[in-house]
Amino acid sequence: MGGAMLSGWLAQGLDASRAAVIEPYPSEDIRAHLAKGVRLNPSPQDCGSVAAFVVALKPQAFSEAAPALKPYVGAATLVVSIMAGTTMASLAEVFGGHVVRAMPNTPAAIGRGITVAVAAKDVSDAQRETADGLLRATGLVEWVSDEGLIDAVTAVSGSGPAYVFLLAEELARAGVAAGLPEALATKLARETVSGAGELLHRSDLDAATLRQNVTSPAGTTAAALEVLMGKDGLQSLLTRAVAAATKRSKELAK
Repeated sequence: MGGAMLSGWLAQGLDASRAAVIEPYPSEDIRAHLAKGVRLNPSPQDCGSVAAFVVALKPQAFSEAAPALKPYVGAATLVVSIMAGTTMASLAEVFGGHVVRAMPNTPAAIGRGITVAVAAKDVSDAQRETADGLLRATGLVEWVSDEGLIDAVTAVSGSGPAYVFLLAEELARAGVAAGLPEALATKLARETVSGAGELLHRSDLDAATLRQNVTSPAGTTAAALEVLMGKDGLQSLLTRAVAAATKRSKELAK
């Protein structure tokens, strides 16, 4: 995710020489940016005064990495975290103040992500504007005032792309079970899910209306939706899934 954000910043015109990546095991995508002038693993002294420091780690790795990262953050540095579960209090304990906690999702890699962010009380208006600009490089940004909402945000939009990919997987499997060749079923499922998503993105209509527009009374879609919208159908499954992901996000904060 950090690499996707860096790509977005550079595409929007960020001077590569002003960006540095702290990563002991850089990916090929990160290395590709070095030729543009991005610095890899400079010392805190070489970085000088850091305006914004983006923490893009797996939350389980934060406690081990924190001591090495702390020297890069000065008294006026804005810290933007995109780690699931890690609270602003935990971040402030390591880095001091000026913390923004954000939850993006993987469509950020193509500029179609959505991020929800919350700022600590000591974050200035100018710093919040900086954070908004950094996060908006990969898609839409929504701000909330209650950090407690971030766990549910993580469960809905942070983890949500995986649910959509699973839908494509299972729709393809269902097609094979109905008699379609596997390659055709896979292509139909993939294009249907991505195409429907794009239609939802472009349309002014809400999801319920778009669904109803596809559904003829007593037709094939209605027969399928009777199963999907039944007592133990999709709504029940997603409610349980989002609750499980929310619970796990809270556990990661402990």
